[in-house]
Amino acid sequence: MLEMYAVPQMQQHQPDVIFQQDGAPPHWGMIVRDFLDENFPDRWCGRGGPISWPPRSPNITPLDFFLWGFVKNIVYKTPVPSLDEPKRRIVTTIQNVTPQLLENTWREIEFRLDVLRATKGSHVRIH
Repeated sequence: MLEMYAVPQMQQHQPDVIFQQDGAPPHWGMIVRDFLDENFPDRWCGRGGPISWPPRSPNITPLDFFLWGFVKNIVYKTPVPSLDEPKRRIVTTIQNVTPQLLENTWREIEFRLDVLRATKGSHVRIH
């Protein structure tokens, strides 16, 4: 299933893509790791992978420090009247992410990496 979604969109960017995943139990299975080894040889980051998961990674993972909060603030800004409505709002929110928003997020990643380098990976609370 992952192959159907991940590889076609990323194929044009190979070999520059480093696939990052978390250590959730379903992502740690041999079938997943074998797939990543085949499609992202020496270029995937995660539990048991060739690239170690960075220390304090929520500080540098855009999905954690930015996207989920951004989406949640928009989706739940007003009461949700039905079960279909959150899905519609999520899709609309993601479709409306602008290049400027992505550039700002990239600058934030660079800042967070600088902080991690300066502190040698120690825990720092960044707000």
